[in-house]
Amino acid sequence: MNLRLLVIPFFSLVLFSSCSEYQKALRKNDVKEMYDLANSYYEQGDYVKAKRLFEVIAPKYAGRPQGERLSFFFANAQYLTGSHYLSSYQFERFIKSYPNSDKREEASFLEAASYFKMSPKFSLDQTDTDTALIKLQSFINDYPDSEYFASANEMVQTLNIKKQQKAFEIAKQYDKLGEFNLPVLFSAITSLNNFILENPGSIYREEAYFIRLKSATILAENSTFQKMDQRFKDALKYYNEFKRNYPNSRFTEEADAYKEKIDESLLSLTSS
Repeated sequence: MNLRLLVIPFFSLVLFSSCSEYQKALRKNDVKEMYDLANSYYEQGDYVKAKRLFEVIAPKYAGRPQGERLSFFFANAQYLTGSHYLSSYQFERFIKSYPNSDKREEASFLEAASYFKMSPKFSLDQTDTDTALIKLQSFINDYPDSEYFASANEMVQTLNIKKQQKAFEIAKQYDKLGEFNLPVLFSAITSLNNFILENPGSIYREEAYFIRLKSATILAENSTFQKMDQRFKDALKYYNEFKRNYPNSRFTEEADAYKEKIDESLLSLTSS
C-alpha cells in the first residue's frame, strides 16, 4: 500500500512535467527547442505529441538539411497514430519532395499501407481499396528486392479477396432475389459467369459454380415450355463444369440432386 502511495504521485509528477514541457515549448515558439522535443517524443513513442510539434515546425525546415528527416517522421507519426488519410498525403509529399532520399522505398510502402489501412469492409465503396491496390502494385514493381515485398504481396492478396467477396456477394444477392423474382436469375447467372471468368484462383469460385447451377436449374424449371429444353441443357452444362472442376466438392450432394431434376426434366421433354 505504501509503495502504491509513492508510485502514483511519482507518475503524476512525470506526466505533469511532460505536459508542462510540451505546453511550454508551444508557447515559447522556439523552433530549435520544439524540434529537439519533437524528436525526443518520437524516439520515446509518444507520436501524438511528436506529430503536433512536427506539424508546427515543418514549414520552418523546408529546404533545410533537417527537413527530409522531419518530413518522414511527421508522415510516420501520422501513420503510427492511425491518421491514415493524413499519412498517405504526407508520404506522397515526402516522395515528391525528396525523390533521392534513402527513405523513399519505405515511404512508398507506407503510403500504400496507409491506403490499405483505409480500405473498408467489402460491403462498402471500394475506392480506397482500388487506390491501395494500384499503390501496392506500383511498389512491388519498383522494389522487387525490398524487405517490404512480402508484406506488400500479402496486402494485395487480402484486398483482392475483399474485392472478390464483394463481387461474389452481389451475385449471391441476385440468386436470392431470383427466388421471388425469377427474371433476376438472369442477372445472377451473368454475374456468376463473370465472377468465375475473372477470378480463377478465388476462394469463392467453388461456391460460385454451384450457385450458378442452382440458379440455372430453378430458371429452367420455371420457364415457358418452349424455353425449357435449352435452359435445362444449359443447367446440365453448368453441372458438368462444376463436377469437372470440383469432383469432391462440399456441394456435391446438392449438385447431384439438381442433376437428377435436370435429367428427369430433359427426359420428360423428349417424351412429350
